[in-house]
Amino acid sequence: MRVHYLQHVAFEGLGSIASWCNSAGWEVSCTKLFAGDNLPLPGGIDLLVVLGGPMSVNDEEEFPWLVAEKRFVGEVIASGKPVLGICLGAQLIANVLGARVYPNAEKEIGWFPVYGVSTQNTNVFPFPSSVEAFHWHGETFDLPAGAVQIARSEGCAHQAFQYGPSVIGLQFHLETTPESAMALVEHCRNELVEARYVQSEQRILAAESGCFLVIHRLMGDILSYLGQTAAV
Repeated sequence: MRVHYLQHVAFEGLGSIASWCNSAGWEVSCTKLFAGDNLPLPGGIDLLVVLGGPMSVNDEEEFPWLVAEKRFVGEVIASGKPVLGICLGAQLIANVLGARVYPNAEKEIGWFPVYGVSTQNTNVFPFPSSVEAFHWHGETFDLPAGAVQIARSEGCAHQAFQYGPSVIGLQFHLETTPESAMALVEHCRNELVEARYVQSEQRILAAESGCFLVIHRLMGDILSYLGQTAAV
């Protein structure tokens, strides 16, 4: 399995996805958009992972590489290959599919529960009834036409969706490790302004190891699911 990921800033990497792919024997490659790397040909990858970042999908003037990135994501989706979007990545997928991306009524930063949304569609990932996930986002998106909502939270209605058999967008971070959480705090500390769904630096970094084990297990389940769709 050839996994390729798109990275938007140096301090937001693959997190637990890297070790999971290594254990599965999957080959991993990367385009560092912030460094001016070229995008690969869609035919050379089996699974695309689009990571998070502090910019907005609407910031094309400030980050002109967003234009080429959106075109590339659209091409991979159209090819039928699996795509996983995380935070900004999910917003990019939604935007590529024609949905609006805009500021959410609430910022969500820290550890907050996400709830699975019941659906009669048996062809979507079986999201658990609830999971305490790590968040760091201030924007949200409308549900793309044809997509199925699979998760929500109290602070944000559209937390996760699936489009077709193999495209999944997650507003939250299941890949977070203690090290990546620390990196986000160090680089985005100015966003930790007291609010209903914004935790303090101390609370964010005090998460126990069990919190990470839970989200890493769920991320592994999603990667396995997408890997199976790629093999069909």
